[in-house]
Amino acid sequence: MTERRKLSLRGPAERAAAPPRTAWNVSETRRARLKDMARAARREPTEAETALWARIGGQKVGGFKFHRQVVIGSTVVDFACPARWLVVEVTGDMSAEVAALQDKKLADVGIRVLRFADEQVLDDGDAVVAAVLAELQKPFDRRKAMKANAAAQPHGDACEDTVFDTDNDESSE
Repeated sequence: MTERRKLSLRGPAERAAAPPRTAWNVSETRRARLKDMARAARREPTEAETALWARIGGQKVGGFKFHRQVVIGSTVVDFACPARWLVVEVTGDMSAEVAALQDKKLADVGIRVLRFADEQVLDDGDAVVAAVLAELQKPFDRRKAMKANAAAQPHGDACEDTVFDTDNDESSE
């Protein structure tokens, strides 16, 4: 069986030598639970997620590939584009505090987050897709973003070892 490719800043030899997921401090039990949650969310998407996936799946937005319900660190995100370090979230019944915490955790490691309300996706899908495309086309330096976020924090605990865990077989349908 071939090794699954993962987006990482370290080379294969460095990844093999390092303990997995230590930078996020996610236990294997928690990681397995997150993967189960992602799998369940892929099987039962919300109406807004289904509508947005119909518009951005299959490399329909600028030729960029998105994955559905991806585990990143200690969270499950709705849509991720590993090539451009972009996450698109459809905010349903999530509280503002939880959303802000997730956005901060992802921004700390250089991942951009776009968040849209369910109503916005369903009522004005064209504007949502246009905003996603505009963000994908912006020049983006992940390391510069990480440095800026680390400088803003007194302890600078940004994770240099971010991995988009896209090793599911349903994510890029």
